[in-house]
Amino acid sequence: MTWIWIPITIAAALSQNLRTALQKHLKGRLSTNGANYTRYAFGLPFAIGYALLLHHGLGFSWPSPDAAFLGWVLLGGVSQILATSLLIEAMTRRNFAAGVAYAKTEVVQAALFEAVFLGLAVTFGGMLAIALATIGVMLISLRASSDPWREFLVGWTDRVALLGLASGGFFAVSAVAFRAASIGLGHESFLMSAGYTLAWAQSIQAALLTAWLALREPGQLHAVARHWRQGALVGITGTLGSMCWFTAFTIQIAAYVRTLGMIELVFTFLMGRYAFGERASRYELAGVALLCVGIALVLNLR
Repeated sequence: MTWIWIPITIAAALSQNLRTALQKHLKGRLSTNGANYTRYAFGLPFAIGYALLLHHGLGFSWPSPDAAFLGWVLLGGVSQILATSLLIEAMTRRNFAAGVAYAKTEVVQAALFEAVFLGLAVTFGGMLAIALATIGVMLISLRASSDPWREFLVGWTDRVALLGLASGGFFAVSAVAFRAASIGLGHESFLMSAGYTLAWAQSIQAALLTAWLALREPGQLHAVARHWRQGALVGITGTLGSMCWFTAFTIQIAAYVRTLGMIELVFTFLMGRYAFGERASRYELAGVALLCVGIALVLNLR
């Protein structure tokens, strides 16, 4: 079963791609936090329903959470909220490419956090794979720049790039924290460990953002209710993606999971090239090549 994390991660990446597109569409109608809130509020019933299905439908016993579990889930939940809000904010700014590119440093940051907090150091081959994939993704993301190499080397000084770096950092913390919470349960089923952690995480996230919007942006709760159809789609796709991410994190090192998750950009590139006839620049081609090499190395790690 060691290979099962691979298709699960690919499914997670595709779901995330769809959810991000839907959230970006909602950003024009809701605030940054309002658009972020739809993911957790509308996704919560599905997350809880999934956990109940695992228990009552498939017969898995409930895990026994402790204080450490709750601490990791709270850290992961808050970090994911901040990461998503920062990413949505970066996507609405002028230098969109730089923000998204630097957000992809999440994988490198996740490897560092995992080594510090969980003592799970990646191998030399794993670090090489992560480095190649990250550079590849950044080159693809910076394709819109007139001078991608200059943007690549000094673009981190841009405000939007800093938003992207911060977003990537918080995403890295959330990935490591959720992995720590899930494996810390010590449950016999990785499905129940992941599903139970997800239900707790989304409950906390929905509660925190409900309180924030009620106190700081009260009009947004009414706006979210008006756009419930689009919000429900965000919730469904977001929760489906989270189910897959949490499950993959429970099985495999988070940094490796996130590296493989970058494959969504390869799919996007291929669709643009062959479905819409878009011409690729040499920077894009180099980026896709590096990303594919990095993914191939991750898939061949032992």
